[in-house]
Amino acid sequence: METKLEKIVSLAKRRGFVFPGSEIYGGLAGTWDYGPLGAELAHNIKDLWWNHFVRAHKDMYGLASSVLMPEKVWEASGHLEGFSDPLGEGQRFNLMFKTEIGAVQQEKNAAYLRPEIAQGMFVNFKNVLDTMRPALPFGIAQIGKAFRNEIAPRDFLFRVREFDLMEFEYFVREAEWEKYFEFWRKEMWAWIEEVGIDKNKTHELEVPEGDRAHYSKRTIDFEFEYPFGKKELYGLAYRGDYDLKRHMEHSGVDLRYADLASGGKFIPHVIEPTFGLGRTILAVLLSAYAEDELGGEKRVLLKLNPKVAPVKVAVFPLVSNKENLVAKAKEIYKNLRVAGGWKLGAAIAFDDIGNIGKRYRRQDEIGTPWCATIDYQTLEDNTVTIRDRDTGKQIRHPVEGLDKYFEGMLG
Repeated sequence: METKLEKIVSLAKRRGFVFPGSEIYGGLAGTWDYGPLGAELAHNIKDLWWNHFVRAHKDMYGLASSVLMPEKVWEASGHLEGFSDPLGEGQRFNLMFKTEIGAVQQEKNAAYLRPEIAQGMFVNFKNVLDTMRPALPFGIAQIGKAFRNEIAPRDFLFRVREFDLMEFEYFVREAEWEKYFEFWRKEMWAWIEEVGIDKNKTHELEVPEGDRAHYSKRTIDFEFEYPFGKKELYGLAYRGDYDLKRHMEHSGVDLRYADLASGGKFIPHVIEPTFGLGRTILAVLLSAYAEDELGGEKRVLLKLNPKVAPVKVAVFPLVSNKENLVAKAKEIYKNLRVAGGWKLGAAIAFDDIGNIGKRYRRQDEIGTPWCATIDYQTLEDNTVTIRDRDTGKQIRHPVEGLDKYFEGMLG
């Protein structure tokens, strides 16, 4: 019998969510490609995260830093000496991907693909201070690629060699770190609920001192009950002043914050919430996956939050061999895409392949919240049938104002 993870992997490939990386050449372990629906799901989650943690907070500043960083950055951060996994024979294996800048391979040209995105925010700390003049507390946030040369990538999207992180560094006065640590802990729970991850399968783990990262004075792991065990989903760390202090020492650049009230200077302390996109997508899919029976037939569905669903609305003609129904359905589809704008328009699909039952099942399986069917009554009174994914219930709604109806349903 298939496990739930196997069902998710199969559905993801079959419906265009996730493909094995470089599959036609036998695949490359630890890499996955997002298909048309997976790319849309990933973008929706990133947009929702950015709205939740950046745009909703006036003290948060966005950033997009370079993937390539020189060796000196990783010397300062401690990654060159401490970022490793044990091999056999008692050896240590550094997890960073090393490369050279320029045509000549010399040690002075060494650079690394970043294994985390935090350092890009720390090395730009002074730039943000100088350009934005923020008052403490404030945050620097970004979403971006990170790379780790994992010895044994496994468990689908959970442990991979190339992945996206969504993260911010929140700079505070040392005396206030506990207050803001608690504030962001609660905000992370609010995010878990908003994105559609099962809260009942998510748990906090207070990481003991011996297991924390070298920079962390306190860390909470948010663990999710994956099919392969309870594993880390997100992290919340108190990094102290470790990173800014190290970069100040290694670069010689003053990274202290000037307190206008007191006239003094000090290095702020940092709270860091970290979110892996791949692990989020996997947890969302596992939380949304369901099997039930509707109308006497078994079905598979993804109960995705409509805000992250790749397709919000699917427009159907009742039958595909009646030109008047098909023409009306295409007209409504086109008008919905135009009227829906950026929020709704691109997330509307047209489907006239197979019978209506098969189309409903197909949309259920990819998590489409609503289907709008154009039938013979539409030709008479200009109303359509709207079907709800989760309940299967249907209502009639006028074609006029249909875009506003769906936008209202999205919230």
